[in-house]
Order: sequence, then C-alpha cells, then structure tokens
Amino acid sequence: MEIKTATSLFAALSQDTRLRTFRLLVEAGPSGMPAGAISETLDIPHNTLSFHLNHLQHAGLVASRKDGRSIIYCANYEAMRELLAFLVEDCCSADIASIRDDKAAGCSIIELANCCPPQRTS
Repeated sequence: MEIKTATSLFAALSQDTRLRTFRLLVEAGPSGMPAGAISETLDIPHNTLSFHLNHLQHAGLVASRKDGRSIIYCANYEAMRELLAFLVEDCCSADIASIRDDKAAGCSIIELANCCPPQRTS
C-alpha cells in the first residue's frame, strides 16, 4: 500500500461518525447492514449518514449493494486488512509487531509483542 492510499483511508476514518459507522459495519460482518438500520443503531439522521457513507465508500472502506428498496452497506475487509498490514509491515519493527498468513484458518494474524511496558515516573 502506498502512503497516499493509507493517508486517504486514515482521513476517512478520522471523523467520529465515519469511524463509528465503519466499526459497526465491521461488526455486522460480510452481509452488511441496511442504511436505515445503521442510522437507527447509531442515532444519526439519514442525510448525515448518507454523506458519511459516501465518504467511506469513496475511500474504498465500504461497499454497497441494492436489495429491493434498501441499500446494504458492508465493510471492505480487504481494504482494512491492507491498511493494518501497512501499519505492521511498514511502520513497526519485527520485534514489536509482525503479520503472518495462517493458511489453515485462511486469514492473516497480527502479533504484537509486549516489549515496551510504560515507564513509571516518580
């Protein structure tokens, strides 16, 4: 992932409503949620939510599909995985964090070392 792409994804997630929406969609799983259910769950007016969903979709973090009269939104797990891999692979040394593919589970695993305990100040 290029820094410009990562910056765009971070920018999309750096707003409270968008981050809450994305987290809810991650929790909802691959089947996603209708826009109305997202609006109701997060107590966000429909027009405000629409603006933020469009922003997330433009960044590539969210996808949508029509289901009858509803629009179903779901998190783009591949974009999220790539962003997390970017952080681990390009921003952390191997003694702090690493990412590995678990072929048996069909997923990537991020391992964080407990190497840097907070220092106490007197």
